[in-house]
Amino acid sequence: MLLLPLFLALAQQPTPTPQLSQLPVARTDTSPFRRLELPSPTLVREGSGRPGPAYWQQRADYTIAVSLDTATHTIAGREPIRYTNRSPDTLRYIWFQLDQNIFRDDSRGALLNPPDARFAARGFKGGFVLDGVRAVGPIGGRAVRSRALKTTENGTLMRVELDPALPPRGATSLEIGYSFQVPEHGADRMGREQFPEGWLYEIAQWYPRLAVYDDVRGWNTEQYLGQGEFYLEYGDIDFAITVPRGFIVAGTGRLTNPLEVLTAQQRARLARALHSDSTVAIIAKNEVGQPSARPAGAGATLTWRFSARNVRDVAWAAAPNFIWDASGWNGILMQSFYPPVADSIWRESTRMVRHSIKHYSEKWFSYPYPTAINVNGPVGGMEYPMIVFCANRRSREGLFGVTTHELGHEWFPMVVGNNERLYAWMDEGFNTFINIYSARSYFPDQAWLRTRGQAELWAQFAATGRDEPGITPADRVTPELLGQVAYNKPATGLYLLRHAILDSTRFDSAFREYIRRWAFKHPTPADFFRSMEDGVGEDLSYFWRGWFLRTDVVDQAVDSVRTSKDSSGTTYTAIYLSSPGGLPMPVDLRLTFADGSPENTRLPVEAWFEGNHFTYVRIFPKELVKIEIDPDKNFPDVRRQNNTWTKSEAASARP
Repeated sequence: MLLLPLFLALAQQPTPTPQLSQLPVARTDTSPFRRLELPSPTLVREGSGRPGPAYWQQRADYTIAVSLDTATHTIAGREPIRYTNRSPDTLRYIWFQLDQNIFRDDSRGALLNPPDARFAARGFKGGFVLDGVRAVGPIGGRAVRSRALKTTENGTLMRVELDPALPPRGATSLEIGYSFQVPEHGADRMGREQFPEGWLYEIAQWYPRLAVYDDVRGWNTEQYLGQGEFYLEYGDIDFAITVPRGFIVAGTGRLTNPLEVLTAQQRARLARALHSDSTVAIIAKNEVGQPSARPAGAGATLTWRFSARNVRDVAWAAAPNFIWDASGWNGILMQSFYPPVADSIWRESTRMVRHSIKHYSEKWFSYPYPTAINVNGPVGGMEYPMIVFCANRRSREGLFGVTTHELGHEWFPMVVGNNERLYAWMDEGFNTFINIYSARSYFPDQAWLRTRGQAELWAQFAATGRDEPGITPADRVTPELLGQVAYNKPATGLYLLRHAILDSTRFDSAFREYIRRWAFKHPTPADFFRSMEDGVGEDLSYFWRGWFLRTDVVDQAVDSVRTSKDSSGTTYTAIYLSSPGGLPMPVDLRLTFADGSPENTRLPVEAWFEGNHFTYVRIFPKELVKIEIDPDKNFPDVRRQNNTWTKSEAASARP
């Protein structure tokens, strides 16, 4: 009780004003554990990683009708669009993506990519030919007469001036007439391939598409250079493809006019396939090109009509020589289209499609679309909503690898719609990660699949010093390193989180919640980081920064071991550990005693809170003769020579 008056007395004394030189100097926090600097949370994007109550995104609905001229390889038609402004901003102009313009001689992509690059068309001269953009409906509730709008092209982009401006919550209807010539083996995304029966076409980036206007950057207007992929708005798309009567068309969405383009037998087979676990032939190999495989009629062409709901894009394929088979699962129609030359390998394609869709649905998020289609043609591997292009005809394992990868993209970015051009790791890497488990499930007895995702393979590459930050925009990644930077590194990082840093229960719950939160929306890296931390209950700033934003490496070491006794005679063993690499990790220790018995101990990542040295002090009941860091190679340690200490070697090293 006597201390209280003393305290009050001291509190009443005047406090001297410190001189500037006496004030403590604030230190810049350079610890790898410092909080990651992310955009301030808002009502649009919350600090928890959720879309907020004020979240918005634009909507683009299309009705497209085109014809395919197989003599000139030209696609031509018209495209009415309804664009809805859900932003709080008044828009005086809008931007379109004109991806076919990459094939113009003077395009940036054509000038940057050598003729033999996978994103070049090898001498092909193409691009969109537009007959203008017209306003054909009200703008923001104000009626307008059909009239031409002023446009300005900038490479693979086009600005359209709106008059009047489009207010918040307003909508406008536009129409574009266009044509372009289909390249052969074009840009590794779409193209054509010739067979004795005629040309096979895989068609994508085939209509002018709205650029994304979002709360993060406004208009996203990165040029299409080839390596960076796409960022698109969601909406409903109805499209009609007119082709020669002998052609079969596969397209995103539901076929809405089967009575016009299919025979009664084909319709019956499709109905049976939808409820079949096994593959059903819709057009068998011996039926390819036969008159009986086409509905009766005298016209030279047929128009195939498709409808896709809540998608960011549509694509299609057409050929006169497609084998077509299908099966079903959970009301989803699995389909494969391939030429006879691919039959020996591709007859298993539909089974692979079914496995992939079922596996990803049950493990991560239910597939939301009515069909999933695999097409064999000239494109090595490319993904679009409900349809993927896969060229592999060489091996069963190769076909499964590209099929399950491209179909994994139905989750990233078709459902979780990230900006691929800026953050390829958020779809390519996440997809490569989920592919690991799909492949292991399909080939349960193949031991080589167990190495996928494991840290040791990544450590071998990281040790070369050629790594680049995963967050680097796709077009700025060194081309030959794209597979490592955008695919393998993020996939290994998620595998590391799931198996070595966290655990599968916490990781899976958080990852599923991220997908659920951002399904059919536009997440950023910050949204992903925050959502995962919110779900697992840990600050992972050190990991996000070192793994995705930088090129830090893991390097853990046993520096030395010392023993000492206290006054009671108790022996303490001090194990001196260091982490000279820039990326801290938990420390897995295997301690071996003189009698040969081992003990496994994990030190949490917080051991490195005070710096890159840590002393682990223990009382051991037996003599310690060996210490090994990460004996199971769960972490991507780039220098394992310093991971082991043995008593005999330590003794021989003493002078």
